[in-house]
Amino acid sequence: MLTPEPLPFPSSQPPRAARLLDTPLQSFLRGCHATFLADENGAVADYIPELGKVDPDPFGIAVATVDGFVYEVGDTGIPFTIQSISKAMVFAFALDLLGPETVEAAIGVEPSGEAFNSIRLLPDNRPFNAMVNSGAIACCSLIANAEGEGAFDVIHAMLNRYAGRTLEVDEAVFQSERATGDRNRAIAYLLRNHGGIKGDVDHLLDTYFRQCSILVTARDLAVMGASLANHGVNPITGETVASNYAVARTLAVMSSSGMYDFAGEWIYRVGLPAKSGVGGGILAALPSQLGFGTFSPRLDTHGNSVRGIRTCEAVSEAFDLHMLSRWNDVRSCVLADYDFRAVPPQPGRETRQQRILEARSNAIRVLELAGKLSFATMDYVSRRLADPAGLPDFLILNLHRVSTITDAAMRLFIDMLKGQIPPTTTVVVAGVDSASPVAPRIRALKDEGLRVRIYPTYDAAVEWAEDQVVYRYGALSQPAVEVELKHQPLLAGFAPQELEDFVGLGAKTAYPAGVRLVAADQPSDRVYFLLKGMVSTRTASGTRIGTLIPGMSFGEMALLEEPSVADVWSESEVSCLEVTREQFHAFQEAHPRAAGRITHNLARLLAGRMRMATARIGLLTG
Repeated sequence: MLTPEPLPFPSSQPPRAARLLDTPLQSFLRGCHATFLADENGAVADYIPELGKVDPDPFGIAVATVDGFVYEVGDTGIPFTIQSISKAMVFAFALDLLGPETVEAAIGVEPSGEAFNSIRLLPDNRPFNAMVNSGAIACCSLIANAEGEGAFDVIHAMLNRYAGRTLEVDEAVFQSERATGDRNRAIAYLLRNHGGIKGDVDHLLDTYFRQCSILVTARDLAVMGASLANHGVNPITGETVASNYAVARTLAVMSSSGMYDFAGEWIYRVGLPAKSGVGGGILAALPSQLGFGTFSPRLDTHGNSVRGIRTCEAVSEAFDLHMLSRWNDVRSCVLADYDFRAVPPQPGRETRQQRILEARSNAIRVLELAGKLSFATMDYVSRRLADPAGLPDFLILNLHRVSTITDAAMRLFIDMLKGQIPPTTTVVVAGVDSASPVAPRIRALKDEGLRVRIYPTYDAAVEWAEDQVVYRYGALSQPAVEVELKHQPLLAGFAPQELEDFVGLGAKTAYPAGVRLVAADQPSDRVYFLLKGMVSTRTASGTRIGTLIPGMSFGEMALLEEPSVADVWSESEVSCLEVTREQFHAFQEAHPRAAGRITHNLARLLAGRMRMATARIGLLTG
């Protein structure tokens, strides 16, 4: 597995490229770099004198994934000014800072079909969109009105969060833009004439020019793009940089207007939301997957990097990354759908309980879900559960393999629980522990007042549901007196005298609640037969795996001279019969037939667990 190199923050130095394995994507990017490096078409931007001095030859390609890995080829550490690429992040920032109503009332979202510095407005005197100069100046004005003298500082800090490091400003480029920015002044005065901006034009444009003069690298652009692709969360630092609303609307405007008057051709051929800058950079984002950053100063007649466009076209075509070319099948979110006619209940219960579970094998139904739960996949899940005749007493939804639940999916899920699932069915959500990315969304269901139970593991959820079936169709509560040993599955088939001798062999022991009786991976020399109370099995981190009730045993691995695979804790005051391995060997010599029954019963218990696991694996793998 490739490990992302830590990105220091707030260091102002671009991080060094990690030493990469020669993965297929890395190899492909290297091939693109070698091929397109020979393309010397285009020219550097010279309408800003300082930009006309840059070296035209550097060429860097970077790709950042939403899981925080960055691929780099070529000159990915050379700084250049961000220019118009900043417009995308500033627009998202304004939406979050000021609210959509304020921003959308001042700036349109229509493509202009003209050059980025066109002095033309919509019929209602709003800028066409935030990706052209008029819209970006209006956006900057809105932030300046809210933040006053500190407007640039908050914009600068925001872009730092997108990059995951402190970015510097190229003062020479800033002064050059300031000295030659008459066209932008004309745009600003036109906007002020129509009420589109307020305040001192020169002071406002200083903020805008300085914003465009911030230095970035191709790697920075890739991380910024990945932050947009990752629903507003920087995948390197884990910091939220924008809301989902702001990201979605920004990507929409980037799709229609981010590449100036080449935007239509771009979205047709490449199919990725993107923003270019006359400094030679291109930023692109594929939602939920990755961000691109390229740098090459030679521009075409539209103001876009020639090599950057060719690289993005090649990658998109080779790997079918066009955002409108999707192949996801909603049915793939359900790995398996079964009840305990297909997968047997967990072994180890006393005989009467086992018979109840076998007789009520359709009382528990399990849906194993995986991947991203979106609007379409959750709709598919709800349709699978639409037939009341197929709804059991207990419905277990195992989310252990679910990576994401979108807002739309959560809304459908809540509506399904409220209006579709009848009160006779209890929903049990499994696989949601503190480390689960979906944990906050699921736990919030209780705040909605919904009748749903949540367990960190599949086994714990099944254990609870089985207990409820046993109590519902057998006994209403745990027995107040000790369960007789003849009901223990490990002692099944004992003659009365053999059972009496076995009881006399062991020692009855009582424990208070909260005691660890068996430690995982530690040697143990005894088997416990639970007579009264309740114990739980847990992982080393404390996650509950299952619950044991009277009539069940634990610590059986001691008979095989193997350590336990889980911790066992008393959940209440418990009473146990404890038999050591030495006592068992003594019993074995005196009662070879009965000792053989224990060995046989233990093999049956282990085989039952294996059958259950094998059946479930078979359903999951098809």
